[in-house]
Amino acid sequence: MNMLEVFVASLEEFQPDLVVLSGLHMMEGQSKELQRKRLLEVVTSISDIPTGIPVHLELASMTNKEFMRSIVHQQVFPAVTSLGLNEQELLFLSQAASGPHSSLSSWNGVPDVGMVSDILFWILKEHGRSKSRASDLTRIHFHTLVYHILATVDGHWANQLAAVAAGARVAGTQACATEAIDANRVSLRAPHEFMTSHSEVGSRIVINPNEPVAEWHREGISFHFTPVLVCKDPIRTVGLGDAISSEGLFYSEVALTPRK
Repeated sequence: MNMLEVFVASLEEFQPDLVVLSGLHMMEGQSKELQRKRLLEVVTSISDIPTGIPVHLELASMTNKEFMRSIVHQQVFPAVTSLGLNEQELLFLSQAASGPHSSLSSWNGVPDVGMVSDILFWILKEHGRSKSRASDLTRIHFHTLVYHILATVDGHWANQLAAVAAGARVAGTQACATEAIDANRVSLRAPHEFMTSHSEVGSRIVINPNEPVAEWHREGISFHFTPVLVCKDPIRTVGLGDAISSEGLFYSEVALTPRK
């Protein structure tokens, strides 16, 4: 975060296809005033990124609900194109901003797919791009140990099936430190069937082993779900979330409109 302005200034010469940001959680220990000031500077810097370059923000675990609310409401979310986060960060975000299922203190084992779907839908509906809202946010890549979900606003992304599958594949290979998935070293722990929502009447989906990526739609938002082949005895877990998000981004196709 200290080098953000210098970094953004270098982009015109470097001309990247994608910008990935992280580190907002490192500001938790600073004073409220410094946090507020720096978040405003972050939003300004992101808005200075050349038009046509998507911006992905990777969240990390936080404990300060007021700071998380500031990230959500101080125009950080509308300034980025894509978010990456895990089950702890997703529930904490909903608790901090009074979203769906925010009364839940913690996940009980494997996060419920319908509840996760409700929160992802709420983030994109409340803070994502729409006809009435000038927001760049159109994509969220959610990852938990046994499954991943890629949620996208319709009309802005393509190749979601391959993207979410690639993220799940790298989770298995990197954790086991293998070049390819070794069937003897992984296990399938994802739910075989689930409801797509608990906030409204959702549909029941049964996973097809031959086509394991499931897809459903809700009010202009598409969801792609994939089980993960979980490494039984993981060797490398540091940076796993980053690997999942970056692999998913690598296989994603984005149709950008100019940043407001």
